[in-house]
This record gives sequence, structure tokens and C-alpha cells, in this order.
Amino acid sequence: MRLTTSLLIPLLGICHSASALVAFPGAEGFGAQAVGGRGGEVYVVTNLEDSGEGSLRDAVSQTDRIVVFAVGGVINIDDRIVVSKRVTILGQTAPGDGITVYGNGWSFSNANDAIVRYIRIRMGKGGDSGKDGITIAEGGRMIFDHVSVSWGRDETFSISGDVTDITIQNSIIAQGLETHSCGGLMQTDGGVSLFRNLYIDNKTRNPKVKGVNEFTNNVVYNWGGGGGYIAGDSSGESFANIIGNYFISGPSTSVTAFTRGNANFHGYVDNNFYDPDQDGTLNGSELGVSSSNYGGMDLVTTKYDYPAVAKVLTPAEAVTYVTENVGASKVRDSVDTQLIEQVQTWGSDGALISDESSMGGAGDLDGGSPPTDSDGDGIPDDAETELGSDPNTADSMELHSSGYAYVEVWANSLVPSSSP
Repeated sequence: MRLTTSLLIPLLGICHSASALVAFPGAEGFGAQAVGGRGGEVYVVTNLEDSGEGSLRDAVSQTDRIVVFAVGGVINIDDRIVVSKRVTILGQTAPGDGITVYGNGWSFSNANDAIVRYIRIRMGKGGDSGKDGITIAEGGRMIFDHVSVSWGRDETFSISGDVTDITIQNSIIAQGLETHSCGGLMQTDGGVSLFRNLYIDNKTRNPKVKGVNEFTNNVVYNWGGGGGYIAGDSSGESFANIIGNYFISGPSTSVTAFTRGNANFHGYVDNNFYDPDQDGTLNGSELGVSSSNYGGMDLVTTKYDYPAVAKVLTPAEAVTYVTENVGASKVRDSVDTQLIEQVQTWGSDGALISDESSMGGAGDLDGGSPPTDSDGDGIPDDAETELGSDPNTADSMELHSSGYAYVEVWANSLVPSSSP
């Protein structure tokens, strides 16, 4: 169901006024200024079909849309989903247990200004061979928040090429399928922020970084022999801030936290912890500031001036925050619940997998019941009354005094701020 906005303000004006806003409360890092579909139209996803009117695939097929959900559950897809420019996906609006998209991967290449929140993207063994769970090969200014992505056939979440201004925050990047089993490449000179994420059960590339990167308050658990944080392994120059992260070895871990650095990888490092003993207790210690502890990278003493988090957590605080909040955590599904439980064994549980059956597949989700939305503009009647918009007029894309569209204000109210 598509609804053209009644707002009579030129799109250029909207984009100009929106440039002062972050994408949503708590948006941080290189991609924080993404505009999404603000100024365009609302698209309400009304079914769990792979394609056709009312489907998620149809929703993201055109530019300038804010996508909300009147249905919850698992969307099984055959082909990869390709996202258009200036699209906002607000998974937290789905009733019940939310939305899982299962069976293949997504491309966000050239999906400039994307805002993606509270959705599970689970590729799986039936997905396209040699493809990623999420791929970005070109484009810029995108933010992914509280996303759960798993079971990539090649990489699980991978960014490379002519890509600028990306943030991945509060998300889970998990269980790239064997034999490749990769968390993902993060290799661009255009800037990638990785804040408060969980990398778990990936043999290698947790992540593999080249170019410009800010890596703050992440938790990396049970990487395999291919490596945890791989520092470039390249003749190209890289410049990274690596701050307040916690690396926790698991049953599959056979190499140290940082590997393959060289003189071309310049890293500012501060207060990163490593727990290597797999003894069932979180009792790591700070990695000393030496090149050998950081995989041979060139350590610098001045932090790079990249857009940083508002609050830097200690590594222990990061573990607590991550286990309580990351992924599509408005309602955690069975897969994410299992992953968090693995982390909380502090090294004694976890595994690299070759197919998703050991995790129970995508599982079942409670679809919930859609609330009454008399005007069909994506905001329930009771919420419109509280917001001050009209439940009998399709006005959800009009701008609230905050600068966000009314539909964004409502969606933002459904979940906590995304910054601690």
C-alpha cells in the first residue's frame, strides 16, 4: 500500500532542513546524517510474500520511501533484495516478534542515505553461492542500527569499493557459513563506523579492515583460525581508531585477537581487552600498547578526528551493553537468543557452522495483530492522537516540530535511544 505525502514542501527544502538532524536519536558515526525516505512517501508492508504489492521487496524497490510494517513474521525470499536510494526501513514498527528476512542476501550498493533499523537478515545455505548477507559495493551515507545479519555464503556484512560514510551500530554479525565463514570486509577510504556490535562465530574477518575505520566498544567472540580483527594485510594505507573493545576467545579460537598488520596500517588503540582462556569466566585484561599485541600494525599516539560515539564505554560496560541490547532486540528471536547465551558462557560454548539447521533455521515468529490505522498512513490511530496528527488524514509524512516526519517520531518512540 503506497501513500503519497500531502506535504507541500519541495524535496530539496526538506533535505536541506533534515541535514541538521541525525537519522534518529542515538545515530552516531560516519553515517549519522543519513536522511532515508524523509520527504517522500510511506509504504506499509501488509504481507509476508516475497514480491508483489504490499511486500517488503516492493517497498524498497523505489526511492524516497519510509517503510513500516502492519505484519510480523518470517519473509522467505528466493532472490536477493536490492534496495533503492533514500529508503528508511523501520523494523521496530512490526507487530508481534518483528521481521526476519530469510533465504538470501541484500544489496545496499548505491542505496544512498539508507536508514535500516530493527530487522533480521538471515541468508542461509539456500542463498546465492559466493554472495554476502549484506553487500555495499558503492554508495554513501547509510546507517544500520539494531540489525541482526547472519549466515552469509561469502561474507556476512561486507563493505568495499567506492563507499563513503557508513555506520553499523548495535548490530549482530554472526555465523558466516563454512567453508568461508567470514564476518566481513570493511575496506574503504570513505569511512566506516563500527560501534557496539557483536561479531560472533565467524572463522575470520571480524572484521577485516582497510582504509578509514572507527572501531569502538565492539565485542568479538569465538572467531576461528582465520583471525579476529585483521589489520589490513595490504600495501594500501589504513587509518583506524580502535577503542574500548572486548575480544573473547571461544571453542573455535586458535589465534590471537589482532593479526596481519603491517607498517601501512596506522592504528590509534586505547583500552582494548582480551580474554583468551576459555574458562567460563569473563576475566580478560587490557592489551598492552605494543605492535606485537596489535598484529604488527603501526601504532600512532594521536586519535584520528573521526565522528565518535557520544559516550565511550569501558570494555566491561561494552560487554554488558552488547549482550543486553544488540541486534533486532525489541523482541529477540531464537537465533539471537542462542548467540547471546553463547557469549555469556565466556568461552565455553560457540561453534562455526556450515548450515543454519544447527540453530533451528529462521524459526517461528509471532506475527502479532496490526493496530487500527483508519487512514492507512502507517501510524496507529491511538499514536496519532498522542502525536497530534489526524488519525483520519494521511499525514504521517508531514514534519513534526522536531524535524522528523510524524511516522519517524512514532517509530523512534517504540525503542530506546540507540546511544547509551
